[in-house]
Amino acid sequence: LAGLHPAPRLAELGHDVLLVDRRPALSGAIRTTGIFVRRTLDDFALPAGVLGPPIRRVVLYPPSRRGPVVLVSDRDEYRVGDMAALYEASAAAAAAAGVRVLLGTRYEGRDGDGYLVAGREAARTRVHARFVVGADGARSRVARDLGLDRNRHLLVGAEEVFATGGHGGEPTFHCVVDPVLAPGYLAWVVDDGQHAHVGVAGYPDRFRHGMRAALAQFSASAPGLAGVERPDLVERRGGPIPVGGVLRRIGCADGLLVGDAAGAVSPLTAGGLDPCLRLSDIAVGALDAALRGGRPDLLAGYDGAALQAGFRGRL
Repeated sequence: LAGLHPAPRLAELGHDVLLVDRRPALSGAIRTTGIFVRRTLDDFALPAGVLGPPIRRVVLYPPSRRGPVVLVSDRDEYRVGDMAALYEASAAAAAAAGVRVLLGTRYEGRDGDGYLVAGREAARTRVHARFVVGADGARSRVARDLGLDRNRHLLVGAEEVFATGGHGGEPTFHCVVDPVLAPGYLAWVVDDGQHAHVGVAGYPDRFRHGMRAALAQFSASAPGLAGVERPDLVERRGGPIPVGGVLRRIGCADGLLVGDAAGAVSPLTAGGLDPCLRLSDIAVGALDAALRGGRPDLLAGYDGAALQAGFRGRL
């Protein structure tokens, strides 16, 4: 989403944009749980038909799982996105805006005055670009190539996703705080009545028997899913989660970082979709100004240090 959000906006402003992704299809290798918070739903127009039912109920559990705290809002607080559909709709919108979308093409790195990309069956190709935008995740290769800051404060998370068959229960977000099961973060069940997301996350070196064992343990007795029949095969997702807040140096004369690459993930919730969209909008403004003015120095205003204040309190 970090690449799919700014690309069409830059194209609509009249700029030539190439979007490269190593996956041959955007419906595969999804990593995010896809939870959108009310603030995002209020401020951003998402494609129709990509959001699950609204969730107003949250249940918080201590390590013992006894005496949970139930919180119910009078507003729609969360909705879980069908990320495959969202990515595909966003890519179609980007192409319609004039973005050249190259799937199955890997970013290889910097090469003199250009950047190397390679398709699965093609030789390396050198791309000449005024700026490169790193939307390539928590361990950004673009950040390395541009000499920008890289994430050092990371959690790792994994989850199982499966259809629940519309069991009729109230959509609920279950959060389990347990330093043994999920050291440094939490375990969760997000059940919107259509799909269940069952996951754990924490510091990788603190899981007693590894993250996969923790997920298997939690999944076997996850709250809120008693009586819900699970398919034999479930979708599994996972990956690193930067939680140190926005990095200080996220832009230079050759380009900038957005999304997880820039550390745009809330340290409080490990949620990255809302800060991803908001930082991407700032990036579009900075790139448009630099391109129109022919002044790369204008990207100096794209400063993570200035954005850190809002993250520091949450951290």
